[in-house]
Amino acid sequence: MDKKFKLTVHLHTTHPQKLGTLAIKDRKIYFEYDKEFLKTGLQLSPYKLPLKAGVHRCDDDTFEGIWGLFADSLPDGWGRLLMDRHLMRLGINPNSLSPLDRLAYVGSHGMGALSYEPEQAVQSEFEQIVLDDLAKSSREILAGGSDDLLDELLSLGGSSAGARPKVLVQMSDDLKQIKHGKTALQQGFSHWMVKFASSSDAKEIGAIEYAYSLMAKEAGVEMPQTSLLEGKSGRYFAAKRFDRVGDRQVHMHSVAGLTHSDFRFPALDYDDLLRLTLHLTKNAKEVEKMFRLASFNLFAHNRDDYAKNFSFLMDEEGEWHLSPAYDLTFSYGPGGEHSTMYVNEGKNPSKRELALLGKKYQIKRFREIIDEVENAVSRWSDFAKEAGISSKIGKELAKIIQAQTP
Repeated sequence: MDKKFKLTVHLHTTHPQKLGTLAIKDRKIYFEYDKEFLKTGLQLSPYKLPLKAGVHRCDDDTFEGIWGLFADSLPDGWGRLLMDRHLMRLGINPNSLSPLDRLAYVGSHGMGALSYEPEQAVQSEFEQIVLDDLAKSSREILAGGSDDLLDELLSLGGSSAGARPKVLVQMSDDLKQIKHGKTALQQGFSHWMVKFASSSDAKEIGAIEYAYSLMAKEAGVEMPQTSLLEGKSGRYFAAKRFDRVGDRQVHMHSVAGLTHSDFRFPALDYDDLLRLTLHLTKNAKEVEKMFRLASFNLFAHNRDDYAKNFSFLMDEEGEWHLSPAYDLTFSYGPGGEHSTMYVNEGKNPSKRELALLGKKYQIKRFREIIDEVENAVSRWSDFAKEAGISSKIGKELAKIIQAQTP
């Protein structure tokens, strides 16, 4: 690719405004905030790219030499696989692309509220969305087989992150109609994400994640609206997007991107997350929300709690809040341990570690929160039944979850 390449970045909230310019030269990435945006005082990434005049150079290689603010827009896992396969079909070596080239493919359809110009759009001519067909094509692509519907899948969800295949769509309020997510929002519709199983997932992963969403809500964890969509050959977990309010976009920043934590390697502790929440939001209620989520992940055996699975949202006034929880499901974690430790304990964290965290951050109701979450998780069998999980799988997970209770 060219040694010199520039992208204009915009922030879309109540109205679009130019954020600044990204450039790459001799494999180094630079960014300069727009002079008008500097006047807003909005700190979109206060730790690694604070609002300051002049040209910034990224000397951190955590995200291939780009700041976490923009790395959060880039696809990884499934989305990157789709993009790479698409590029290879065009005769382009994916390894030759810089992060800015990839952001051009994301364009105006990434997660959160940032867009990138000029946009390298992926053309997709289909109108009807059939989840069973997309799920089948996803399995074939993951297996290295057919590229049928590749461009459709890339258009629908190529900017999303995570290992599991997913599509970004519009769904009607009664959840019976599905439209392409990139079109203007239709009346009576809202933005959703629908997930399919990856090659390593259990057959009932959609129902399991749905049961977890019900259990998390019962535990008091803030969750988006969720649903279990029924296809002819499968059931698919769906969650309403919290980075969209109608067609208005909301600035979202993951913990990985905020702190430049490499989400591919376990490196964080819930002590770090609580400290970050307190410093960023300056709100004891947000700290309590993070503590409740930490408690849920412990009792529910969600050990895939890595840095990209926690995010914060910023409103138009620059106030930060912990985002609703997402990607909550049963998981064994790397080497059977939590990706995020509990006071240096990753393999067998207990109420003891939760209590240490509760006391350290002066969470007044921490014992009540622990009890509330534990009681909700103890009802796993009820949620599994409501989600239609088979008795065999429900009992297998119940045995592991019950053993998690310290």
